[in-house]
Amino acid sequence: MGNGIAHVLAVAGYEVLLNDISQDSLDAAIARIAKNLDRQVTRDAISAADRDAALGRIRTTLTLTDLGPTDLVIEAATERETVKQAIFEDLIPHLKPDTILTSNTSSISITRLASRTDRPEKFMGFHFMNPVPVMQLVELIRGIATDEPTYKACLAVVESLNKTAASAEDFPAFIVNRILMPMINEAVYTLYEGVGNVNSIDQSMKLGANHPMGPLELADFIGLDTCLAIMNVLHDGLADTKYRPCPLLTKYVEAGWLGRKTGRGFYDYRGDTPVPTR
Repeated sequence: MGNGIAHVLAVAGYEVLLNDISQDSLDAAIARIAKNLDRQVTRDAISAADRDAALGRIRTTLTLTDLGPTDLVIEAATERETVKQAIFEDLIPHLKPDTILTSNTSSISITRLASRTDRPEKFMGFHFMNPVPVMQLVELIRGIATDEPTYKACLAVVESLNKTAASAEDFPAFIVNRILMPMINEAVYTLYEGVGNVNSIDQSMKLGANHPMGPLELADFIGLDTCLAIMNVLHDGLADTKYRPCPLLTKYVEAGWLGRKTGRGFYDYRGDTPVPTR
């Protein structure tokens, strides 16, 4: 999601420094941003001059500490708490005292992440929806120590992106995924128990509930490993059996069938048209 966040910030006029662990990843991110900007030009959402200016505002680096002089850090690493903690740990000694730290986590405790830094009062959850250039919502999550100036500064950034902020308290999975992931998990249970196959479940929700994507199709888009991680956060954090991840979801993740990003999930994407795997 980092490339999408960089995209919308650059279009809004912010100078962006994009960091990743490999040059290939950075090159792929810039290529994706350029492609998505071109699509916006084609749709007359932005001008060609706006596209060129936005691309000119994005720089890349393999050195995490180069982010030290920035005013706002938005961490968007994989949904593993140890990875996120390590990033902040390495970065903190190089930051300005007033730099705001945020995480794009979709489920991990903001209070806990903040407590491992030197500035819990300047730490927030800054959760964009995917795909970032298209989706209008950003969840802003305060940790127990987050101060009002930090919240207002992040709110102002969201508004400058022409997006809408939803303020959430720091409880497992916040608002969107607290509601969305149990629905996806229930769809997997419906498949697991043989109530319907992949196609009938997705068609039922698209045509019967007017959802733009079926829940299993959406799970593949999000990544089944991410869905499982969020369900585990809900299950562990709320200690309620209704959040128990479906064994079939766990099995798919164990098989490495994580959805679109690996070519197989509840659908097989290796051909011209996605084919249900069950």
